[in-house]
Amino acid sequence: MLADCFHPRAVAVALICASLGFGGFARAEPMHGIAMYGEPALDADYDHLPYARPDAPKGGRLVTGETGSFDSLNPHILKGSTPWQLRFLAYESLMGRSWDEPFTLYGLLAETIETGPNRDWVEFTLRPEARFSDGSPVTVEDVMWSYETLGTIGHPRYRGSWAQVESMEQTGPRSIRFTFATDDRELALIIGMRPILQKAQWEGKDFASSGLDVIPITTAPYVIDDFEAGRFLTLKRNPDYWGKDLPFMKGQANLDEIRMEFFGDGTVLFEAFKAGELTVMRESNAEKWDSQYDFPAVQRGDVVKSEISHGRPTGMTGFVMNTRRDVFADWRVRDAMMHAFNFEYINETMTGSKQPRITSYFSNSELGMQDGPATGRVRELLAPFADTLPPGALDGYALPVSDGTARNRAGLRQAMQRMQDAGYSIQDGVMLAPNGQPLRFEIVLAQGSGEEQSIVDIFAQGLQRMGITPTITVIDSAQYNERINSFDFDMTFFRRGLSLSPGNEQRLYWGSGAADQIGSRNLMGMKSPAADAMIDVLLNATSEEDFIAAARGLDRVLTAGRYVIPIYQWNVSRIAHARQLHHPAQTPVYGDWIDWMPNAWWWQED
Repeated sequence: MLADCFHPRAVAVALICASLGFGGFARAEPMHGIAMYGEPALDADYDHLPYARPDAPKGGRLVTGETGSFDSLNPHILKGSTPWQLRFLAYESLMGRSWDEPFTLYGLLAETIETGPNRDWVEFTLRPEARFSDGSPVTVEDVMWSYETLGTIGHPRYRGSWAQVESMEQTGPRSIRFTFATDDRELALIIGMRPILQKAQWEGKDFASSGLDVIPITTAPYVIDDFEAGRFLTLKRNPDYWGKDLPFMKGQANLDEIRMEFFGDGTVLFEAFKAGELTVMRESNAEKWDSQYDFPAVQRGDVVKSEISHGRPTGMTGFVMNTRRDVFADWRVRDAMMHAFNFEYINETMTGSKQPRITSYFSNSELGMQDGPATGRVRELLAPFADTLPPGALDGYALPVSDGTARNRAGLRQAMQRMQDAGYSIQDGVMLAPNGQPLRFEIVLAQGSGEEQSIVDIFAQGLQRMGITPTITVIDSAQYNERINSFDFDMTFFRRGLSLSPGNEQRLYWGSGAADQIGSRNLMGMKSPAADAMIDVLLNATSEEDFIAAARGLDRVLTAGRYVIPIYQWNVSRIAHARQLHHPAQTPVYGDWIDWMPNAWWWQED
């Protein structure tokens, strides 16, 4: 059963079961919320989100550690580097997302949402009490300015949905309607998730070039209190926050202060946590979690180790190859890299083999591709693209498995064969490209990515045995972001989280239209007619069969495309934190995701 694969919790089961028919979408009347499929799990008179404690005490502070730096306070433009948390903690949208359902939104700045049976339009009505942090009301004019600004000069992630808006019009004193130019059932939800900015603050200012010069005025419960570029940023809870009594916000935004400290690398960050300078630490390495989190504060009970499970897809984490570059345009070269990457040995070295490998983009969920050849509806969807599919997409593909030894002899033999098939040869111990020149490529990493650097060092040793000596370049965050946004790399570290309800973001991640768009998230530069078609089916599926089949088909195209060398998965989040920090016993289906920590957490003295 579909729900059993996602999560055992009853509320998630009920939601997904309701969606199995994929019928009865949003009615043409104002609603308190909207689900991608079926109806929202919570009724109009709900009191709070199921993973929030409505009577949680207010107060305390959370101090996180971040590697790298920042030079901007505007997370909605391409220019600059901002603390990633700002997008989610310092801004609000018309609708808020529940992390206990695959894809459901509830009213936040908007009190109601209305959409037609085919979702070719959507209308929002603003709450009369909605306010910016300076006390001014949120108006339809602010909303319309925000959407047009973000959609035209904002970050590329906003432009795809804006391009599908045929018209935007005010329909009442507090109402605004969007009419869509394309058939895309998800747009009604996507449009409700755009950050709302204050128009007056930006009059006479260059929004697209702003950096540290403008401290944003927003509607969120947290406002920027203090910062020093590259060193720290502090958010403080606004005591006059307009939405503190909303059902959606009850039990959320409980902490008085959230401070982000920035460090040059992960080693220094960890020492700062051990010394008590930070109050929380997420740990991605299972071996380190077991062996290095026994320092005095843990032994005294001042620091608590919490493990949070989840039911979302693994997503993809690893090293992406840029197919815009000649060296990785050939799938056989990418396949050779897969064989040369000695995961079993790397996993033993880095985690004591305690973390399983990611096997596909949607693994750990019902949406993941199944072993062996494609069958049934999946094969029907992929068959028209048989001539363009990467080898294994139809007949079955699985990642190479090494013998776990450092030499990886069998894997390197396979890699060498693939290189030979692609026209490469060895001369005097050097791998030569078909044009007779030595094969060279660059692996670009951000400063502070210690674990990724260690993995790359092991990978490079295997490549050297093949006559390939990659250039490993480590640069600061600002330079790194600039190079990644302009696709100026051959290989780099890659991470994409995926949801239980894949939709329009898939076009941004792997769609052909995003491949040549500067700043897009299609880092591999893939242009696959099959992937584009699977995304189209996902967005307009009217049956459970088509939705799951399209996701599995997309998973096959991505995985067999050999675009990313996967590393280990994180099906459990490991969070070490001050004993005064608490969270509800019931965690959402998405687990430790986006803003669940810190929004649902609270501080309570002994």
